[in-house]
Amino acid sequence: MNKPVPQKIIIEGAELTGKSFVTSQLYNILEPELNSKQANLLDGCHWFNCDVGIFGTDYGKEVIQHYLKIATVIKNSHLIFEKFHLADQVYNQLYNQKKINYAGVEKKLSKLGFKLVFLHLDESIELIKTRLQDRLKLYPHYERISQSPEMYLVQQKAYRDFFAQSRLEKISVNTTDIKNQKIIEQIIKWVKQN
Repeated sequence: MNKPVPQKIIIEGAELTGKSFVTSQLYNILEPELNSKQANLLDGCHWFNCDVGIFGTDYGKEVIQHYLKIATVIKNSHLIFEKFHLADQVYNQLYNQKKINYAGVEKKLSKLGFKLVFLHLDESIELIKTRLQDRLKLYPHYERISQSPEMYLVQQKAYRDFFAQSRLEKISVNTTDIKNQKIIEQIIKWVKQN
């Protein structure tokens, strides 16, 4: 039986699109495939949640370079980055009025075999309000940075524009019905055939 090819994936999308949920589902599928079977180790997939107040700050570019170094070290396991260079571009454009060029980063990501998954929602204010209420119940601290539903749509448009410009292998996935298992199946099938 052939060992699965280590997959390198970046999950991007505006806030409230379900990146953490989708990433957790992908992780559950991918991690056992390359797990070393050593006791107490989940080493078959490494998941970096990059949504930690770095992107859109002066640290973004440097941290991305360090994550690229990490990606060159982790070669034999699946690797998922939840937010990466598109997040830094979007946040800098929307909140700092700065344009960031990551063409060089994309070349490195491409050489490493990274694939880009863009998550998006139907443009429904009611859906966004519901997702925002759910987020605030889980993470009350999010209220400090929460925005109007309309602003999440502005953020989604900015992500869509940067996604369209990306040169990486990429797929766009609608996560309006986030609990639909076909979403995860679609992503896994696409990742493994490309």
